[in-house]
Amino acid sequence: MKILETLLNGEHLSHQGEFYQFDLDPARVSTLSGTCPPLYFGGLSPAAREAAAEGCDVYLMWPETLSGAKDLIADMTDRAAKRGRTLKYGFRAHVIVRETEAEARDYATRLLSKLDADKGAEIRGKSLDAQTFGVARQAELRAAACDDGYIEDNLWTGIGRARSGCGAAIVGDPDQVLAKLRAYQALGIDAFILSGYPHMSECDMFARYVLPKLEHGKLSIG
Repeated sequence: MKILETLLNGEHLSHQGEFYQFDLDPARVSTLSGTCPPLYFGGLSPAAREAAAEGCDVYLMWPETLSGAKDLIADMTDRAAKRGRTLKYGFRAHVIVRETEAEARDYATRLLSKLDADKGAEIRGKSLDAQTFGVARQAELRAAACDDGYIEDNLWTGIGRARSGCGAAIVGDPDQVLAKLRAYQALGIDAFILSGYPHMSECDMFARYVLPKLEHGKLSIG
């Protein structure tokens, strides 16, 4: 991250590290702004947390319970403060929003209704991140969830049965989804990376039911 930031800021790069050794003049091309854009970084291992505290602008987490997100933010804030830094926080999740909670929960159930459990395990096992701390945490949430897959109100872990990585979705009616996002915002999360299946139709649902009620815009760094 330090190397990338130096290059994109148009500065001379002198770096002699364990893996990279560079002595380079400023690059002859640059970003439109002339500076490095915000660097997003995620990871739950001790090494990843230390790297994030030292080098990134936005610490990005996968789906978490509200209490889990609060603890993670507290830990990362402390790690960054020890380096004289502050971080922004981001949240990566899927969303299923419908006019009623019953419709949203029904769609979540139907989304995986034909998934073979062994096939889901095969898909997860083939992923390059299958052994990471982050994937292990998603599996923990899935294992601790109720029989219907909900680990807490409106946070459904079923997505993780069919894929590795980001394994949960915020599920509910427009007011419930909005309340959940605002609860994460109240913890200090400023950036949200949201998606759904299929992507285009779920984007349309979110734009129709939630986005007009949610203040949104470019993330300000600094």
